[in-house]
Amino acid sequence: MSIADILSKSPVIPVLVVDDVNSAVPLGRALVAGGLTVLEVTLRTPAAMDCIAAMSEIEGAIVGAGTVLNRDMRRAAADAGAKFVVSPGLIEGEGPEGPAPLLPGIATATELIAGLAAGFTHFKLFPANIVGGVDALKAFQSPFQQATFCPTGGVSAKNAAEYLALPNVICVGGSWVAPAEAVRAGDWDRITTLAREAAALAPKAPAAVEG
Repeated sequence: MSIADILSKSPVIPVLVVDDVNSAVPLGRALVAGGLTVLEVTLRTPAAMDCIAAMSEIEGAIVGAGTVLNRDMRRAAADAGAKFVVSPGLIEGEGPEGPAPLLPGIATATELIAGLAAGFTHFKLFPANIVGGVDALKAFQSPFQQATFCPTGGVSAKNAAEYLALPNVICVGGSWVAPAEAVRAGDWDRITTLAREAAALAPKAPAAVEG
C-alpha cells in the first residue's frame, strides 16, 4: 500500500509510546476493536521494535513506526514488520519509495517545498499546535494544492474535527486514544471506547472538482 492508501484508512492514527512488549498486542487489539486500524509505534523506547513485530500479527492492523530519524532506522523498522514509517522531519536522501512508505514531517513552507521536490505529496505537520495548526494548514492550501497533511502534535479529541474539516487534511495523529495510565492499568475497554469515538470522526468527502 502507498502512504496515501494507509492514511485514508482511518481519520485518527494513534501515536503510541509502548514501554512493555507485553502490552503491545492487547493495546493494538483494543484500538482495532474500536475501529482504528492504522497504528504508529514510536521508536522512543527499547521495546519499540519488538512491539512493532508483535502488533504486526494482529488481524486487521496496519502497524507503522514513528520517530524514524534516518535511513538505517527506516530499514530496521521495515525489517521488524512496519508497513509505513513516520519521521518528525525530512530525511536527507530519502524519498517516498523505500523499504516502507515514508510520511515525513514538515513545519515550514521551505521544508514543504523541499519535500515536494523530493517526490513527496503527503506530509506530517509537526508539531502542529506550535507551528500554526489549523491556520497554517489553511495558509498552505492555496500555494501547495498538491500537498496533503496528517497534522500531529497537540491534536486532541477537542480539536481533531476542526483539522479533519480542512480539504488538505487526510487524517490526524494523536496520543489521546491510548492514555499512558490506561495502558499501564491494562484498561483496554477504555481504550476501545476512546478509539471508537475517534473512528467516528469521519473525514469529509473530497471537494468536487470544477471544469
